Amino acid sequence: MTPTLVRDPGLSARLHTSLEAAQPRVTGTISRVVGLGFDVEGLDVPIGAGVEIVDDTRTDGPPLTAEVVGCTLDGITCLPYGDVAGLSVGTRVSSIGRPPSIPVGTELLGRVIDALGHPLDDGPALSGTRWVGLDGTPPHPLRRARVDERLSLGVRAWDTLMPMGKGQRVGVFAGSGVGKSTLMGMVARGATADVNVVALIGERGREVREFIEGELGAEGMARSVVIVATSDAPALVRLRAATAATRIAEWFRDQGNDVMLMMDSITRYCMAQREIGLAAGEPPTSRGYPPSVFSMLPKLLERAGTAARGSITGLYTVLVDGDDHNEPIADAVRSILDGHVVLSRDLAHAGHYPAINALASVSRVANAVTTPGERELATELRRLMAAHAEARDLIEIGAYIPGSNPLVDRAVALRGSIDGFLRQQIDDRQHASEAFARLEALLASVPGGAQ
Repeated sequence: MTPTLVRDPGLSARLHTSLEAAQPRVTGTISRVVGLGFDVEGLDVPIGAGVEIVDDTRTDGPPLTAEVVGCTLDGITCLPYGDVAGLSVGTRVSSIGRPPSIPVGTELLGRVIDALGHPLDDGPALSGTRWVGLDGTPPHPLRRARVDERLSLGVRAWDTLMPMGKGQRVGVFAGSGVGKSTLMGMVARGATADVNVVALIGERGREVREFIEGELGAEGMARSVVIVATSDAPALVRLRAATAATRIAEWFRDQGNDVMLMMDSITRYCMAQREIGLAAGEPPTSRGYPPSVFSMLPKLLERAGTAARGSITGLYTVLVDGDDHNEPIADAVRSILDGHVVLSRDLAHAGHYPAINALASVSRVANAVTTPGERELATELRRLMAAHAEARDLIEIGAYIPGSNPLVDRAVALRGSIDGFLRQQIDDRQHASEAFARLEALLASVPGGAQ
């Protein structure tokens, strides 16, 4: 008689824990604590490995963990996932023996977690998930499916003038206080994606709950996973939040889902790496950013996109420094992504929401996800907006003579209707096909065109 094997779902986890406990523990000691991190001597581990404080008596919680960010002949440099306060020279440190990991699974839907995978929403423990490493591999360039299917976001100005495709990666460029987070919440509720993965990196603690309850809402939260690392979190935690969110999005994509990955903001991810790089001894380059920032950006952003199965549509906000859209991070991100949406402070101050500067924004996949008729409508709208912008000074001072330019005359006649079309309430959603039908009716209301 063949014996029956009983599979215990927790057996492998217990065996893994037992094997780790049985391994010999090699420790080193802290030789220096300075700035954000500390140096350890006597411990030979590679960059990226995890370590923990052996005799951490500062709190009643778990021991303080850290990650190796630099190596020299004298030892290793580590940055902690917490505060260095209380550490001293001679404190023992040991290797964790496992790479950083994050939980994945459908149980994450509707949950709020931190960058280490711990629940922040006072909900039940994530017992049904499995933990995977943070490192992911971008899809093979020749095995990526082409971006040829439109993704409706529910925002008229975006859907018609900068149409999105499933698997596209777009940056939202704006200064502080122009409406990036509000626009993100609007997209999360209105997008036709299967799953939303939202990473709030470096946000104010006050804004996290406001975004979840006010911008995202119960409807958006039901199909979302939110990863939070507030502005007071250590640089390593803020950095890890971006990779954790991307890894979770990759898992849902591998199940065949169309995922919307929203990261607010990629700039604070770069700022976190700047802190880490400078602490590890890297030389500062453009505006103080070390070279590692510009090498890590494409590695993170290229992980989004289409794959042989499923897709990740990436939406990354870029906090432009001093409203300078040519600063180093904005310029580097714009060169990698498949399009950019620029928010205007002048429009925001005028009460124009969403404050999208359509003439400065572009989608590099527009031709692949729209019909010829839709492209013709969008082009005509852009021409009218450009004509009015060019003649705006003359119009405002009364120097423009009606009849001198038929295109400007039509732009002036349609100005109010165009503004009404581009403006949209936060809770107002309209599918892309409905938005194009409304645009067609708008343009037909005043016949004519350019001569």
